[in-house]
Amino acid sequence: MHLRSLKKTKKDVSLHDPIGTDKEGNEITLIDVLGTETDEVVDAVQLKLESNKIYQHIHILDDREKEVIIGRFGLDQDKEKTQREIARELGISRSYVSRIEKRALMKLFNEFYRTKQAQNR
Repeated sequence: MHLRSLKKTKKDVSLHDPIGTDKEGNEITLIDVLGTETDEVVDAVQLKLESNKIYQHIHILDDREKEVIIGRFGLDQDKEKTQREIARELGISRSYVSRIEKRALMKLFNEFYRTKQAQNR
């Protein structure tokens, strides 16, 4: 409930914002409720945000480039694959996977850069 009321008043909610108090009157934060190490939660949230950014721009890649990037970085199942594993799945050489990956990353980088420049104007 508290998070919903916060969401109405502002867009961002910090993991360290108080969300209530415990029986003893101590302040409870969202990070406390999640029950894991702070660094793990922050890393997981950061990874999810970065994955979402990639998915916003992945449409610029062709089908094979998408397959390679999603497999290499574990975007669909959180398990990263090696270039050799992807090559075996696609029936191509590992060096060709490497070239596809490099080309796809450059496309994504250029798209991120272009979008960033457009936002700053």
